[in-house]
Amino acid sequence: MGKITGIYLTPHPPIIIEEIGKDQEGKAQATVESMETVSLEIQDKKPDTIVVISPHGPVFSDGIGIRSEAMLKGDFSWFGVPKISMGFHCNQSLIKGIIYEAQKMDVLAIELDDIMCSTYDIDSLLDWGVLVPLYFINQQYSNYKLVTMGISQLPFHQLYAFGIAMKKAIESQDENVIIIASGDLSHRLKEDGPYGYHPAGEKLDKEIVSLIREGDVEGLLKLDPQLIEEGAECGLRSIIMAMGALEGQAFSSKILSYEGPFGVGYCVASFDPGQADNSRLLMDNLLRDKDLEIKKLRENEDAYVRLARQSIEEYIRHGRVKAIDKELPKAMLEDRAGIFVTIKQHGQLRGCIGTMEPARSSIAEEIIHNAISAGTRDPRFLPVEEEELDSLVYSVDVLKKPEAIQSMDQLNVKMYGVIVSCGSRNGLLLPNLEGINNPREQVAIALEKAGIKEDEPYKMKRFEVIRHQ
Repeated sequence: MGKITGIYLTPHPPIIIEEIGKDQEGKAQATVESMETVSLEIQDKKPDTIVVISPHGPVFSDGIGIRSEAMLKGDFSWFGVPKISMGFHCNQSLIKGIIYEAQKMDVLAIELDDIMCSTYDIDSLLDWGVLVPLYFINQQYSNYKLVTMGISQLPFHQLYAFGIAMKKAIESQDENVIIIASGDLSHRLKEDGPYGYHPAGEKLDKEIVSLIREGDVEGLLKLDPQLIEEGAECGLRSIIMAMGALEGQAFSSKILSYEGPFGVGYCVASFDPGQADNSRLLMDNLLRDKDLEIKKLRENEDAYVRLARQSIEEYIRHGRVKAIDKELPKAMLEDRAGIFVTIKQHGQLRGCIGTMEPARSSIAEEIIHNAISAGTRDPRFLPVEEEELDSLVYSVDVLKKPEAIQSMDQLNVKMYGVIVSCGSRNGLLLPNLEGINNPREQVAIALEKAGIKEDEPYKMKRFEVIRHQ
């Protein structure tokens, strides 16, 4: 029976490698020393296989990509040191087991062989999220096979479920395995850091470090999404995938070091698996919490959101357009407006279609038709299927009359949406969207949607919305 003999969180800044850092690595001495400690521990454990989860590997929105080429190779050419190169035999048997178990957990795992890598234009070389921790490990121990995978935009509970699948696959083999969750923490600890300074960066790192120290996996899964976004980390999804491999098992956790010398949080931590512990069975709780969350949303939705949801459900389940209920609020039956219907699933966009100006006889009719289009005709997504309906979340934006503006200075991304136009080409972006931080980003995305180049003469309008969610 196979066994996970250790899990480690490691950062992956190439600058901590002496040949790349050129004396800068000394500014992260605590990290270097902790990475060396990890390498010595792994030498003592002598794993048959090391699994590395990297946020800089192939990232898919709906599944987890696992590289399966027979030989996995990489070097540090990107950082000016091609002479540091590594090659590893891939544990293809374990990969097949992981994919099989993930399928049973209803999580898509994608085998990235040579053909798939070519199809998706994936670099043939391993990324630095894999190479940096393995560089340190190889100083002490190199007699192992490798499995490496990217992260995914799947919701946290599905990433955790994938970790459970990894555990089951490992236990079905006859090998000892180490899992490396490769990832840096916040990139916003200093003004001269990669994304500048934001107070959320330090707060996020303190919370993650504290939760790891306490072994509070559920706390990691329930971190505030806004704090995560503003903190700009890259390692949390790797950590959650690794934590799933500890489902139903006691463990001890230890922070080996934490520092942020270059405006990025570097945390090195170890997780030592123990005996079976039913109090650590979290998956059922996660699924129950998701069901309760959806139930609460359904109980509190207003007439606008309810109509959007019912319109999609009736169309998907019965193939018919919903009739307008004459008991709807008067404004929905008599007023006209541009309407956008947005659908999300597990926090990710699933469809969004709308009209800049009213195209139907009433707001209600506008909602019905735009909801159906959002669910079945958004060209970015496959049509919604019936089994997805219970997991979808809806919002409806009622657009107010647009007004012309002369400058981006007249925009506020939280308050105003923007419409750009050049000739017959138009592009619209709603206000207060996740990941849109300033008017320049907002306008750039609207231009891209319209197919308008930034150096073309274009006009702008701003508008407000009444958002129902």
